[in-house]
Amino acid sequence: MFSYDESALRALLTARAPTTIAEMPGGASTRRYFRVDCTEGDRKSVVAMFVPDGDKPEEIGKHTGFRRWPFLEVRDLLAERGVAVPEILVESTERGYLVLDDLGDDTLAQFLLREPQRKREVYTLAVEGLARAQVALSALPEDSIVRTRSFDLDLLHWEIQHFREWGVEARGLAFSESDHAIFEGIATRLAARIAAFPQIFVHRDYQSRNLMVRGAEDGSLTLLWIDFQDALLGPRVYDLVALLGDSYQEFDRAFIEARLDEYAAVAGLPSEARAALGREFDYVTVQRKLKDAGRFIFIDKKKGNPAFLKFFLPTLAKVRGALARLGEDPYMVALDAVLRRTLGAEYTES
Repeated sequence: MFSYDESALRALLTARAPTTIAEMPGGASTRRYFRVDCTEGDRKSVVAMFVPDGDKPEEIGKHTGFRRWPFLEVRDLLAERGVAVPEILVESTERGYLVLDDLGDDTLAQFLLREPQRKREVYTLAVEGLARAQVALSALPEDSIVRTRSFDLDLLHWEIQHFREWGVEARGLAFSESDHAIFEGIATRLAARIAAFPQIFVHRDYQSRNLMVRGAEDGSLTLLWIDFQDALLGPRVYDLVALLGDSYQEFDRAFIEARLDEYAAVAGLPSEARAALGREFDYVTVQRKLKDAGRFIFIDKKKGNPAFLKFFLPTLAKVRGALARLGEDPYMVALDAVLRRTLGAEYTES
């Protein structure tokens, strides 16, 4: 584990003559970010990322033969394949630091607060950019860390159980004995179904807080990817679910279907594959949003951060909507019934 030391950070940036160093708002991870104002060099400000656990480089070495952080390895891969990502200005991972290009404060989420009328434009950019990136990343280097980890049956099942542990039991609720057995059987079946989907590069958290918006003088926009260090192999819809099922945003169904159409067009999917895409989207929505709902409770109870609790009920609503669209699947109907009996009004009225 590393300890943050401002003097060490200043020493890394001596040539840029740093003045103020201000911590930026963080998310749910242990990573910390600092904006550094500079009086020398080619940039007025840069962003320093401090990673207390160093992304566990010994595990990376075991899997890939390299000791670079996953963030760096994945960043280089994305840049090589044409995805817009932050530039690395200083690399000092032996002390827990990276210094990156300052992309500003406009995440997609922040941008929409200021320019909500451009919602369709930026989400079209996001889904079409994802489709192009998936094509560009369809063949990965043999030694890529992305190839060493995937949404396999165990991980998918663990994420569903994360909801049971935190979204139900940690809140003082409990499945009945019969409902517990039903939930366990459905969790295994759902994880197995998703694990059988063809696997491609997955960002893993491709949502409105992890896409930065950069505007050009002509008014056009570019989206830059951040927070991609957990990239792995998974179903093609996983990042679409993260984006269009985003717990921090609300979309009507017509908006989602239109974006899925745009994705399918850029990905070159024929009509029958587009129909399958929608069903895959709903199955992964159930799995991903159950995990997210449990995660919000976990972050509050284990990390002392209640900021995400307000997204618990909206996230359950996304699960309920997907289950309704999967009404011809008796196992999804049974899961909906278990959630209704266990969670009561907070589920049915979410």
